Formats: sequence, C-alpha cells, structure tokens
Amino acid sequence: MKFTDGFWQLRPGVTALYAQEAYDIWQVTDTADGAGLQITAPTAVIAKRGDVLNRATLTATLSSPLEGVVRVRIAHHEGGRREAGFELPGAVAGGVGEASVTETGGSLTSGPLTARITQGAPWSLSFEEGGRRLTGSGHKAQGYVQLAPDAQVDSGIVGNARAAQARPAANTFVHEQLDLGVGELIYGLGERFGPLVKNGQSVEIWNADGGTSSEQAYKSVPFFLSSRGYGVLVNDPGHVSFEIGSEAVERTQFSVAGEALEYFVIAGPTPKDVLERYTGLTGRPPVVPAWSYGLWLSTSFTTDYDEATVTSFIDEMARRELPISVFHFDCFWMREFNWCDFEWDPRVFPDPDGMLDRLHERDLRVCVWINPYIGQRSPLFAEAAAAGYLVRRADGSVWQWDLWQAGMGLVDFTNPDATAWFQGKLRALVDQGVDCFKTDFGERIPVDVVWHDGSDPARMHNLYTHLYNKAVHDVLVDARGAGDAVLFARSATAGGQTMPVHWGGDSTSTFPSMAETLRGGLSLALSGFAHWSHDIGGFEGTPDASVFKRWTAFGLLGSHSRFHGSQSYRVPWMFDDEAVEVTRVFTRLKMRLMPYLFQVGIDATRTGAPIMRPMVLEFPDDPGAAYLDRQYMLGRDILVAPVFTESGEVDFYLPAGTWTHLLTGEKVEGGGWRRERHDFLSLPIYVRPGAVLPWGAREDRPDYDYLDGLTLRVFPGGTGTIEVAVTTPDGRRETFSADRAEVTE
Repeated sequence: MKFTDGFWQLRPGVTALYAQEAYDIWQVTDTADGAGLQITAPTAVIAKRGDVLNRATLTATLSSPLEGVVRVRIAHHEGGRREAGFELPGAVAGGVGEASVTETGGSLTSGPLTARITQGAPWSLSFEEGGRRLTGSGHKAQGYVQLAPDAQVDSGIVGNARAAQARPAANTFVHEQLDLGVGELIYGLGERFGPLVKNGQSVEIWNADGGTSSEQAYKSVPFFLSSRGYGVLVNDPGHVSFEIGSEAVERTQFSVAGEALEYFVIAGPTPKDVLERYTGLTGRPPVVPAWSYGLWLSTSFTTDYDEATVTSFIDEMARRELPISVFHFDCFWMREFNWCDFEWDPRVFPDPDGMLDRLHERDLRVCVWINPYIGQRSPLFAEAAAAGYLVRRADGSVWQWDLWQAGMGLVDFTNPDATAWFQGKLRALVDQGVDCFKTDFGERIPVDVVWHDGSDPARMHNLYTHLYNKAVHDVLVDARGAGDAVLFARSATAGGQTMPVHWGGDSTSTFPSMAETLRGGLSLALSGFAHWSHDIGGFEGTPDASVFKRWTAFGLLGSHSRFHGSQSYRVPWMFDDEAVEVTRVFTRLKMRLMPYLFQVGIDATRTGAPIMRPMVLEFPDDPGAAYLDRQYMLGRDILVAPVFTESGEVDFYLPAGTWTHLLTGEKVEGGGWRRERHDFLSLPIYVRPGAVLPWGAREDRPDYDYLDGLTLRVFPGGTGTIEVAVTTPDGRRETFSADRAEVTE
C-alpha cells in the first residue's frame, strides 16, 4: 500500500508521523519473550522540555523467541485489544535474547543476530550478523499513518469484491521500511505466480480465488527471504501490504491496519539457514507417507463418472503398465447442490463401501474432495445452523451467499464444538475407507461477520484456512498416525507447511501457464513449504498433446504428482500413444528415485528445505542463479529444466562443474547457459557434480523396501567420501559411506 506521492510528499488525505529518534532505551524483562529492549521513539526530535507535550510517540520493543530471530514490535496506542499473531511452536519460553544498554545505544543479541539501536537522532535500528550489516530501519522508516475518508490510497482488492463487500474499514496504519542493499533480491511471500524475484512488486497478503494467471494468491505468506542472508516474517495473519522497492525504491515496506505492527528478522547466513530458522519458529513440515509420492489419478472436476468409469481408468492404467498409487474423487462424489454433505451420491455410487474395498484390494489409496462451505440444500446446513456452528453476521443471522454453492455457509472453526462436529463427519469417511482428503477452498472468507471466539474478521480471512486444514489434518493424524497423514490443500498461510501437501492453483492448459505454475511453486518453496504439486496438463481447458506430454514429465519430477483437470479427463491415452509412453517413462523414473526423494522429504522435517528448490537456494553465491525461475533442483543433487515448447527447445543454466545427464549419461561442463532440444521422452535432467544418488530397484510403486537391491550411483566431479542416508517407508534407516572417486557412471 503506497502512502507517499514521490520522495517529498504524502498522498492527498494522508497524514504520517515517523520515529525521529531513540529518546530513551530501557532494558526490560516483560516482553513477549522475556528480556529485551524498549525504545521510546518520539515523532519529532526533542530539543527542549516543551517538545514532549502534545507529542505522539512510537514504542519499539525488541526481544528474541528463538536463536537467530529478533522480534520487533512497533506500537502507537497499546490500549486496544491485542490481537494474536501466528502460532509459533518453536518459540522458546522466556526467550533467548541478551540485551545491553550503553551511553550510545542498546543491543539485543540472539545467536549470530544482533539488533542495534543508536541513542538519539536520527532514528537508526540495524540488524547485523557476524559484524555484517544485513538491513536496518532508518529515517522515516517506522511510521504511523492516518487516512482521511477521501484519502487517495489504494489497498487493492481486500474483502470480497464480487459480493460488494468492502475492505475492512481502517483509517490508521503502522509501517516499517527496511533497507535494500545494492543488488539485494527479495523472494517468497507465498505462492505468487509473477516473477520469482519480488523487487519492484506490490504484494497484498490476502488469500483470494484469483486463479493462477493473476496477481492474487491462494497461499499468501507474509514472509520474505533476502539474497543478503536474512528473512522477515510479519507476525500478522490479516492483510499485510508489501512494497518491495516499489515505493521507496531503496527499501522494502510492509504495513498493517491498526495501532501496532510486529515482525521478526531471521538470520542466515545462507537462504537454507533462514528457512531452517523460519520453519523452526513457525513449524516444520512432517513426514508424509511414501505412497503419496506416487501418481495420483483423478476423476477431474465436471466430468461424468461412476464406479464403472473409475474402474475402467484403473484397468487401462494397469494394462498399459502405468503405476498409480492414489485415486482421487473430485466434487461430484457428492450430489450436486449438496456440497458438502459428505455422503456419496447414491445415483452413481450405490455401493461406496464395496467400491472402496475393491479399490483397496487393488492396492490403491483413496482421496476425496471436501471443503468447509455448506450449501443450503445440504442436510448439514440446518443441523449446523441450529447448533451455532456456522459463521454469523452481526445481527445473529447465518452469513450466506450464492457463489459456489447456493445459500452456502461457512463452518466456524473458532468454535471448538463446530470443529469437533466437522471432524466427526470426516472420521466417518475415514472409517468407511477414505485415506486422505483434498481440502479445497478456504480463501473466500467474508469480513462482515462475527466469529464465535470474537476474532478480528480481517485477521480471520487468511487464518481461516489454517484452522480448516488443521482440523482435517488432525483427523488423519489421529486415525492413521503422524507418518501416514496427508492432505492436499489449496489455500494456506504462514505455518501451513506443517500440513502438506499443497496444490498449485487453477492453471490453464498452456505452456505459459505451465511456466507460471512453476514460478508459483518456487515462490512457495522459498516461503517454507517443502511439498507441492499441481494439476498436470493444467486445470482449465484441455491441453493439446504436446502440452500434456511436457507437463507430465515436469509433474512427475516433483514431490507429488496428480493428473487432474476441469472439463476433461486426464488419462494419457486420450491424448496420443506417445503420452502413454511419456507417463510410463517418467513414472518409472520417479519410482527409481524414491530412496532419494523420500530421504529429502524426511530431511525437510529437520531443516525445512523444500523438495523442489529454486536454484538460488542451492547456489546462493552464483549470480547466474539469482533470477532463474524456469528450472529447479529436485533435492540437492538433481537439476530439472522443464521444456515449455512443443519443439523441445529449452534454454537453461548450469552452475560450474561437470554435470551428468541422468537419462543418457552425457557429461557437460557447467558455468553458463545451454540450449538443447529434447523429444517428449527427455528433458534436461542433470546430476550435480560429485553427487551420490541412492537408486531404487523397483519401478512399479513408490512404497517399497528401498534397501532391497539399492544401488549407490556415484557421479563424476567430486572428491573424498560422503555419507548417504536411506530411510525405508517403515522407518528403517541405514547410512552408507561412498568414495566419490569411485565413479559408477
């Protein structure tokens, strides 16, 4: 949100007060994290006693909840209701910061990170790591802004514009600005489909059902990662507005409505270190079951299907030797207008219990689509409304509209009884034989409502999906155990990485949309999310054969892989015979890679490092990697450059060293760009110099004994020995020592 009119002026209707000096600095013990610093920052330099009168001040509080993390709270008036931020499961009780005050200023040190405040004017708060300045807050950075009713400030689409719901009424804001260094690049902020590098962008943290091809996002996360080796999380689940060098071009700005703003600065020094600390604070990704890494086959959204259709697809996949692990039933497993009643449509699924048994006999897991929106015709609507389980308006009536489902209401997950009621419906499905859930929607959340626990409606808009996904995930953990629980989530916010897997948006069936889907996944990966998937071939429309085949190769070289569309089936033989072969080749390849991929997923529970990694995450010191958004690393050791053309021509960048093509064994020297042409059965997939890949013995399923017939493939370009861990789906772990000089390729 932009408040200024160029460098000198404010926009019409805007009044701003800024922290001008650190008037006094106190060591305190009663911060959110115990010991810390409290700074009184008048909005004018105090030159004489009379200057303290009729003078607004800002109060900045510094503390540390976790080693390498500094919490900064900026407040104008503290007398209002103090809203909660995100869940911080990693925060240490009592904090970990060491504070000190001298005549020249104060400092708070937490591990390698030091926040340093200078006494007096001008306002100067800096963040340092190992003596190196990372960023800081300077003149006119901390601001308290007031808007007149006619202020010329655009907050973007905040609310539900189509339903004529205005954004939350707000006339006061607090902002912070942090310095951007020369060449510094900013990443993250959730699943954003625009450029991977966020410099020059305005980003509104407001979940919306905008589609892949828009500036809106299903998964907005107020966290960014800097190429200078630090991260920033704004601890506000509501609307956060970011200006990334797009207003004050030498700074990042973030602002929230109200009287206070809280953020965390998170140390590196590497991007991986930042993610490790960030996920340590907000929650690590859990282990997801090995079977979920296999191919998911879906009915697709509006296609006609019944058990015979489902069975025919499964039979054809088996006949063509295309292994699948999960069958997904999309919306119409329930009767139209009844979404959600959690009952199988008896017209097309007269024997759901028997059908589920028959699918399980074929060694398939079953996923069903759900959402928290209860249509008026659903028998559950009246039940939930009578019990007070649906979100209400201020007059006590149930909030309803006709978008998506006629007369739908929303389950109020701030009500523990409503949550338990919703979970009870899901437990019945799990008892019936459903193995996992696709948690759709969660981002069309109104702001003109009253929540059971009194939560602020603006903050609940983004936070709703977290409560919803948690309710579902808890059911699966309780029923199946922590290592066998997986949901397929559409929307998320900070902390959502603790409940995988997350899905990649309603893309269209084109090469440009395939590319923007990848950009969204890479952006999400740099926001702390380890597991990600997308609709192979695109969701909207029907891809031509070339798009489908290229997207299939890309989709099977990720953590999770799903055939799914909107108006058309996504079975490969409906495109051409070669599409069948492409599916077979890359499905089998993924199965052979499972000892490697599964271990990468397990390691993420300790480090927070994603399975699909932007190149900058693995090569932060290589300037050539900084902007790359058409390729990625699959784990640490495998580079993948999807082909976004029918012709097969692809440009990609290889960092320095000897790289080996995984499929052909060809050796090429990196250190620059390459242009290659690939048929549909190939793409640039190169193994990192000196890598040792654990190679599985089976290609028919993802959940096998990885130690049985395991091969360690040693690739050229490395020296010395390396330890390689392999963990089986049942939890057995072995570590092997490999000599990199003994190349096997």
